[in-house]
Amino acid sequence: MASEKYTSIKGLDDDALRDEIFAAETELQRMKIQNSVTGLENPLKIKELRRDIARLNTEVRARELAAMTPEQLAKRSKIRARRKLNK
Repeated sequence: MASEKYTSIKGLDDDALRDEIFAAETELQRMKIQNSVTGLENPLKIKELRRDIARLNTEVRARELAAMTPEQLAKRSKIRARRKLNK
């Protein structure tokens, strides 16, 4: 079952998603500084915010992949296969 955070992210349009990422990254930097200077009441909020940012970035990437043409996806698969061979 999809979490409430995930379903709310799915409902955002692209511009709102980018704005949300920017706001979350700004908040993360503020929280990191505040934690190093005075300490946070709940430092686990930093971990939660990092995961939220990852969720947002995952949704952005999923939308990019969904918008790709079959030719672009085929080219991407070739690049990924080549990278696996070089490892």
